[in-house]
Amino acid sequence: MDQITDKACSCWLVSQDEIAHLFKSNALSISSISFPETESPVLHNLKKEFCDFSPILAGTGKALVFRLDDEPRLNGGFTLHHDDLLIEISASDATGLLYGWFYLMNRLQLHDIPCGMHVTQAPAVNIRMLNHWDNMDGTIERGYAGRSLFFAENKFVYHPDKIVRYARLLASIGINALTINNVNVHQTETRLITQTYRHDLISLNHIFRGWGIRLYLSVNYASPIELGGLNTADPLDAEVKAWWRDCFRSLYQDIPDFGGVVVKADSEHRPGPFTYNRTHAEGANMLAEALAPYGGVVFWRCFVYNCLQNWRDRQTDRARAAYEHFSPLDGQFRQNVILQIKNGPMDFQVREPVSPLLNAMPATNQVLELQITQEYTGQQIDLFWLVPQWKTILAFDTQRSSGPSTIEDLVCGRANRMPHSGVTAVVNTGDDPFWTGHVLAQANLYGYGKLLWNPGTEADVLAREWSQLTFGMHPLVTRTVSDMLLTSGQTYENYTAPLGVGWMVNPHHHYGPNIEGYEYDAWGTYHYADRNGLGVDRTIETGTGYVSQYSPENCQLYNNLQRCPDELVLFFHFLNYNHRLKNGKTVIQHIYDTHFSGVEAVDKYIEEWKGLAEFIVPEIYAHVAERLERQKANAVEWCDRVNTYFYRKSGVEDNKGRKIYK
Repeated sequence: MDQITDKACSCWLVSQDEIAHLFKSNALSISSISFPETESPVLHNLKKEFCDFSPILAGTGKALVFRLDDEPRLNGGFTLHHDDLLIEISASDATGLLYGWFYLMNRLQLHDIPCGMHVTQAPAVNIRMLNHWDNMDGTIERGYAGRSLFFAENKFVYHPDKIVRYARLLASIGINALTINNVNVHQTETRLITQTYRHDLISLNHIFRGWGIRLYLSVNYASPIELGGLNTADPLDAEVKAWWRDCFRSLYQDIPDFGGVVVKADSEHRPGPFTYNRTHAEGANMLAEALAPYGGVVFWRCFVYNCLQNWRDRQTDRARAAYEHFSPLDGQFRQNVILQIKNGPMDFQVREPVSPLLNAMPATNQVLELQITQEYTGQQIDLFWLVPQWKTILAFDTQRSSGPSTIEDLVCGRANRMPHSGVTAVVNTGDDPFWTGHVLAQANLYGYGKLLWNPGTEADVLAREWSQLTFGMHPLVTRTVSDMLLTSGQTYENYTAPLGVGWMVNPHHHYGPNIEGYEYDAWGTYHYADRNGLGVDRTIETGTGYVSQYSPENCQLYNNLQRCPDELVLFFHFLNYNHRLKNGKTVIQHIYDTHFSGVEAVDKYIEEWKGLAEFIVPEIYAHVAERLERQKANAVEWCDRVNTYFYRKSGVEDNKGRKIYK
């Protein structure tokens, strides 16, 4: 089973015999293998890939050479050269050699390693990070793939062999940074930075270090109170500063290459600098100053908003919060503070605009935060391939300067030329036998890593590649799986929330339809549906004014109803049910049509998957079939509830006469 599940994340070559077979199937014979003479943890693991050379080596053939050189490449970059005499992977560091080896395995599996091949690659995005939201009791917040890989019963409990496989899996897609615990740091997790768990942390760090992955911890901003016995966590207090300095000094003495910390402060009842009338710059800088001597950084999450709103208040707008809190602080953060900004202004909804805070702070380090785990997008039960959504986000032009100004420019470091840039994401893995709960959800993890390596890669290329690496080269399988992935996001959007409306989900666990689940709630109000129409007015003239946070060009685009894209129109405007969209349909007919078509699309997935039974490993075939049936039930429930709700609100009949429960 291990080999089956690793295969579904493009990291399946786990034995020498498999590697040997792959070379032979590409008509390649290897006569010798050579490595650099230097030693490093990464190079040690690379050599272990060939711990028994005999299945690979033949009497005659090409030399397989791994070579360190002084060529100017970005960190992790490599060159792969293949000619009549040798296959050579060269890099300026050991991690580059490792990435080159994984690239070679992928090309061999795709039977795409022609003689004369000469490829140089380097990651476009510098910080390629994953955030685990694991709790020490073994649960995972927003986790849909079983329990924690690291923790159980309030202690470190993990199988080293499985963690090695996991680290190898992440390295195969280029991940270079990892947080192991929940940003909502509970009482037990607060002690992770103390000596109590130091031995385990050292051991875990050693494993990930060997695969080019730097380890981070989420920390509780109130740790000086909870751990140090102080009566304050004020960032300007001398004792608080000294406590953090001592804490990090001890940590880095034991783990010199430790990455740093992730902080969720003043958010959803978490402690933070607001308690002491301090700014977020003052709070983050205090930690950054204590980390600076060791090269550590602070990832400071910008998910800060009022979660105790009065639903009667039509002017308080959660979407405005991050920009209002942070944009005035541009230039006030230390160079080792990195603001971690969600892709949208709300919370990983199926459809929302790009956050106006992204690229709005040219003198501040920023990383884009995505969510691989599908909290609002099907929870790894319903199929939702996120790469097309991420491509749309990366392509968004913030219009903040005359130079490079897309989100891709920002995360690749071209927009602001700050020391730190990149992307982080809440990860979707756990101890589930298939790593991600839904086998096809593993395409999200694969796509995330590959898109960060090269954001220019088209979604259809990644879909086809993942299918072939996972299920083999049969054209029917490739065509079917690729189509399912590429259409899955629109399918899910069709049968859930329409035209940029979000949050029509069951409170707290966020799965399944509840159209008024958050409508009279302290967390916010999100669609304002009545007998006349629905949507949130965020215009300058009559609404919350949220659109003014964008550049003038984007503000005008969203503020003007005639120009605002249909897919976001209800995020920015309240519209009558009979308002005609740019697609020619009324709002209410669009709701009816899309919800019915979403169910039909899931029916099509089920039938298409049945056609692959003879080509897919039985365990995986049955697993996906079961998930698709659960998705069908969910889609039907969404369709019936949403269409019935808006029929009862509007009184407008479906012009196609389909069944609506009146």
